[in-house]
Amino acid sequence: MDFKNFMKDKIIITIAIVFAITTIEIFLIPYQFGNFIKFYIPIIIFSLYFIGIIIEYFIKKSFYKNLLNTLEELEEKYLITEIIRTPNFTEGKILKDVLEQIDKSMIENVNKYKYMQEDYKEYIELWIHEIKTPIAASKMIIENNKNEATTSIDEELDKVENYIEQALYYARSNTVEKDYYIKKVHLIDIVNESIKKNKNILIQERISINLHDLDLSVNTDNKWIIFIMNQIIQNSVKYKEKNTNLEIEIFATQRKENVILYIKDNGIGIKNEEIAKVFEKGFTGTNGRLLNKKSTGIGLFLCRKLCNKLGIAIELDSTPNEGTEVRLLFPQNSYMKFV
Repeated sequence: MDFKNFMKDKIIITIAIVFAITTIEIFLIPYQFGNFIKFYIPIIIFSLYFIGIIIEYFIKKSFYKNLLNTLEELEEKYLITEIIRTPNFTEGKILKDVLEQIDKSMIENVNKYKYMQEDYKEYIELWIHEIKTPIAASKMIIENNKNEATTSIDEELDKVENYIEQALYYARSNTVEKDYYIKKVHLIDIVNESIKKNKNILIQERISINLHDLDLSVNTDNKWIIFIMNQIIQNSVKYKEKNTNLEIEIFATQRKENVILYIKDNGIGIKNEEIAKVFEKGFTGTNGRLLNKKSTGIGLFLCRKLCNKLGIAIELDSTPNEGTEVRLLFPQNSYMKFV
């Protein structure tokens, strides 16, 4: 708070004080008062006025300086009204009251949209569970009427199931902490379950699977990590070149601070300049535009988001025309932070 600007706000009252003192001095001229009285009156008035101005300035400066410093240190700026003290001057009290009213209105508005989002999320989850019933019935009909046409339909239904599962996990991705159960799981079980869920597409595309060194355990949520694995495996299959033999190698290594699960393929790879963007929402890259025009750019974005929620690091390296390697790093310390 600058003193010069503070005094600019006081210019009217200062002029009024000067005018009042000048008027008093004019009225005193006819009277035979000594020079002491004539000088004492304006001096004492000006002195008291400026003492009051200085005191007011430092009181307000202290309050606004504390307000700005507190606001700068806060990550959640809207909490400022809960922290700042109530000032002992009228303008400050009005300001605090206004901020509290704004804060209250903002919270009510945020809660309104939060409830709307929760309702929509609940509807999406309910719809996803409901749609699984006709899909399961369709698969049962296909199983009892095997032919070339129904086999093709079954393959398309698998894709529908994958997209439905992706939608479900996307809807829940902001509330993972409400839906996870951390326990010790064996990597071989996770990998086998992922391969089992993708067996149709793996068989259809004649993908070779090379598993080794998976006799390790990690602490994680079994359901969520299998979904992440599914997205990575499906990406490998989705972006393979036609008429080529794709091999997916999955193995793990034990380190002092973590266990690293590797998922490697010998597919088309990713351009160096695009690797940093593959986890961005909606990014499809050159491969998505040229080889798979139906790519949504959601899979790896969702993998990164869920990994962050579960305290797992995810890394990706790739070389064009040689392949891609994805690494999941499971921490081995006793304390894990979930965000």
